Amino acid sequence: MKILILGTQARYETYLPPLPFIRQQELVFLDKDSGEEEILTAAADAAILFADAIAPVRGSLIRRMPNLKLIHSEGVAYDRIDLKAAREKGVWVCNNKGCNAGAVAEQAILLMLMLLRRGLAGDRAVREGRQMEMKERCMAKGLLELSACRVGLVGFGDIAKALAERLAPFGCEVYYYSKHRRLREEEEPYGVTYLSLEELAASCDIVSLHCPVTEETRGMVDGDFLGRMKETAYLINTARGELVDNMALRQALVDGIIAGAGLDTVAPEPVTADNPLVDLPAPARDHLVFSPHLGGITEAAFRRCHLHMWRNAERVADGHKPDNIVNGLE
Repeated sequence: MKILILGTQARYETYLPPLPFIRQQELVFLDKDSGEEEILTAAADAAILFADAIAPVRGSLIRRMPNLKLIHSEGVAYDRIDLKAAREKGVWVCNNKGCNAGAVAEQAILLMLMLLRRGLAGDRAVREGRQMEMKERCMAKGLLELSACRVGLVGFGDIAKALAERLAPFGCEVYYYSKHRRLREEEEPYGVTYLSLEELAASCDIVSLHCPVTEETRGMVDGDFLGRMKETAYLINTARGELVDNMALRQALVDGIIAGAGLDTVAPEPVTADNPLVDLPAPARDHLVFSPHLGGITEAAFRRCHLHMWRNAERVADGHKPDNIVNGLE
């Protein structure tokens, strides 16, 4: 069976699980940005397609691959896969739900602490011989401990739950919003309290995004959302850059509408020098911390993801239904 992989071959070889099934398949590797004609020339007859989480898999491609049975995101995101076209063609679309939840939760906490403890400005001050000046300024102004923060989670899936678990030892008050409130039996183990989105934005010291990109959530963090937040509050995004209106966030940071932001994801990706969030004027630039979308790419997370992908491929090859289906195909 032919398996097309839109992703880095070296990465797949690094995390290849020891499954005999894999050695029996024909693997075709292409860059995640390969054009449709290039893909079809190399593997139009592929039965399974593994795709980098940010690689587009358009309906036109799906409709031109007659043997296709499964499209599998290498990560959790699947917003760049045409789910409707796949469903119409009877092709399962699956993701690696939960495999990198703990890793992304750790990244969110890193960004929170970097902002609360003035990580960027502090590092630069020490390198420039201004350690005591920076220290005196922080003592005069005050540094907020994470334990004193009310943290609001927008979305309550695997990553948000993993973050709630990790925030509990810090002593944070943790709140959440989701489109549908969870049952009390699901809330209690995580020590979370439900708030409406408006209440959460207005009352929390840290607002952390953990929802998928949909027509409803795209650009949800706009000027109105940021205007509801406290001037002392921070925004954290380890979900998807498309959730945030870049120009609105830039203006909020420049005008001091919020205290700062920590972003592991920025749209579009890869981030370019002309992105409105990249070249902020002083002092706003010290209130924005970037990380290069590496929240979910720990070694352990990749091993879990790749094992799950290959096991799903084996299920499909054996005529069975895969798990973590995201396009509603039974």
